[in-house]
Amino acid sequence: MRLRERLDGKRMLLTGVTGFVGEALLHRILRDLPGTHVVALVRPKGSLTGRARMEQLLNKPIFEQARSRYAGDTAALLDARVSVLEGDLSDVPELPGDLDVVIHCAGDVSFDPPIHQAFQTNVLGTEMLLRRILDSGSRAHYLHVSTAYVSGRRRGAIPEGPVDHTADWRTEARWGQAMRDRIEETSRAPGVLSKLRREAEREHRRAGPITSAQDTERRRKEWVDTKLVEAGGERARSLGWTDVYTFTKALGERVVEEIGAPLPVTILRPSIIESALETPHPGWIEGFKMAEPLILAYGRGELPEFPASPDSQCDIVPVDHVVNATLAAAAERPEPGSPAYFQVTSGLRNPLTFAMVFELVHEYFDAHPFDMSERGAVRLPTWRFPGGEQVERTLALGERAHKAADFLVTHAPRGERVRRFARDLDQQRRRLDFLRRYHDLYRPYLETELVFTDDRTVALYNGLDLEDQRDFSFDITSFDWHHYFVEVHCPAVTEAMRKYDVIRRRRGRSTPAVAPQLPAGEDIVAAFDMDGTLLSSNVVETYLWLRMPELDRQGKARELGALVRRLPGFLNAERKDRGRFLRSVYRRYAGADLAELEHIVDEVLSQHVLERVSAAALRRVRAHQAAGHRTVLITGAIRPLTRPLEPLFDEIVAADLAVDDRGRCTGFLSGPPLVGEARAAWLKRYATQRDLDLSKSYAYADSHSDLPMLRVVGRPVAVSPDVHLWREARKGRWPVEEWKTSSSVSRLALPGATSGSSS
Repeated sequence: MRLRERLDGKRMLLTGVTGFVGEALLHRILRDLPGTHVVALVRPKGSLTGRARMEQLLNKPIFEQARSRYAGDTAALLDARVSVLEGDLSDVPELPGDLDVVIHCAGDVSFDPPIHQAFQTNVLGTEMLLRRILDSGSRAHYLHVSTAYVSGRRRGAIPEGPVDHTADWRTEARWGQAMRDRIEETSRAPGVLSKLRREAEREHRRAGPITSAQDTERRRKEWVDTKLVEAGGERARSLGWTDVYTFTKALGERVVEEIGAPLPVTILRPSIIESALETPHPGWIEGFKMAEPLILAYGRGELPEFPASPDSQCDIVPVDHVVNATLAAAAERPEPGSPAYFQVTSGLRNPLTFAMVFELVHEYFDAHPFDMSERGAVRLPTWRFPGGEQVERTLALGERAHKAADFLVTHAPRGERVRRFARDLDQQRRRLDFLRRYHDLYRPYLETELVFTDDRTVALYNGLDLEDQRDFSFDITSFDWHHYFVEVHCPAVTEAMRKYDVIRRRRGRSTPAVAPQLPAGEDIVAAFDMDGTLLSSNVVETYLWLRMPELDRQGKARELGALVRRLPGFLNAERKDRGRFLRSVYRRYAGADLAELEHIVDEVLSQHVLERVSAAALRRVRAHQAAGHRTVLITGAIRPLTRPLEPLFDEIVAADLAVDDRGRCTGFLSGPPLVGEARAAWLKRYATQRDLDLSKSYAYADSHSDLPMLRVVGRPVAVSPDVHLWREARKGRWPVEEWKTSSSVSRLALPGATSGSSS
């Protein structure tokens, strides 16, 4: 009998239909098994019900042929062929009692999930599903999709049978679930929190204590996730598995063997599942699997070496072979208590070595390189397979070099060149992180020398009708790897990346960016920083503007000498606490006549200040005014220096120098300088008082210390930012703009002298 006849009229429960294998399985059933009805266990997601998610799935191109039988009506296809059962492996609902087959292909397929998630999905979820089947009164044929790598770190031939181990799944599951609470508790211990807080403060101290505290909590959560992953990995390796994925999948099999004993049970173990050979179409793949990131990285010249032996096997199977074997196994109902095991693998009958993979991938990219535009085709690395230890040493050396270079760039004076260097460093960091992640994940697999036997799988295939052997083939010897890699897999894997490169090149040829169209509205505020944003200046420089005109030549020399001696201290204070830095500079105004400072600004500095304002900044301020927005200048500069800018702003917030009863500056401020989080707080209060909508408002700043102010508005813009702010802007996808002062204005030029004296 044909498969369609053997499965005709069967009600088949599928889990994991929104995953890679589950989607391919559903496609094959709906297209080629017209008498089989699917019951799909689908988890609601956000506002989408399980049925809505199924409709989204069935609207995909691969289901077009199935939809065409119902005049293209997705709802009609769903009503006729699929029953949606809302639920999740953590909370499996009651199941109908008329199921004939249950195919469980859902599971956590990440190699390094947090330990509690891996146990919940791969072990406890399997237990709950089996108990629901038994509770329903159904004696359905239960088919469990596992992985060939449940064998762990063994070597040699791996039979199609139970894995030999003594790990107790109940004990391990309890431990795995309890680890989350233990690690959460540890993460709040003083020693851990102190370390994380210091790291956060080193990066965000200038922005303020709350910003540092928020980053400390972010780091704590990341620490918890990292420790949960480490806990699972260490426990798995201590028992002989490569990682927590294969560990929990092996324990899941033991659950099936024990809890599923009253049922007909089949365990199917594919190896590494990759793109389709033929069905739904050659090269069909969903998401990145095990090999794709490595193939893409190699093609872009970013995978210089690989920690494998050239003669080690790379066991890969196309997804349609796995689907076809699954359906063939589903039609073979074993006796209860005698599970059937099938390994869908390639290593025994169509071996593929890592040397062959390298040669085939290299051949493909040599003929079809990634085009890097002005740099031409990518130069492809040549793998020499030096061994895992050498690759580890090279990777560690690169990580140390990057750390040193990153320290230098984050402490260098800001500028376009520094940001370009930071961009290159960040790209290098991503490459190093990629290499580290995949080196650590894959190395245990590369060090195992496994050969999976597949005699029972071959017998299953040979028992098929001859036409089914053609239409539902899973004969791993039916194709050659050259055809699969060079003509099917690599073209499919690189298609999306090539489209992205075309878009990127078009962007590179586009016209220069113009100022955005600003929405009109009186409930919008635009807040601007001054030094480094509106104009190219800093606090020390503007201090010299005010002091130099009133000093003679000797006084100027003494003042410059004193500032040079104090400069290291100023820089150190500025990196740690901008408020303290401002106070230390403003102490030097002690004894100055405030009225005379204002006179110097009005008579001498006004034109100089306006010349230092960027033309792009002026255009932007005026655009906000034209749109009806309230414009606000928030600066740590002293108020006299803002006098030339008063016509541009509805409100100016600046540092006010305290004076004595004679009008002379005391060297102190009349209130704390508005820096860091204080700016965000001021802006919130200002918006509340005037009924302004911060979610539609703008803020422009150049310094990492202004991060809180930028975060409080819906439309932040980083202007000529320092490296720390530039990185935050990249993470938040904020616009980054370069506002330059006219090249005719020299930074070394000081305004002319005045006859007045302020001290």
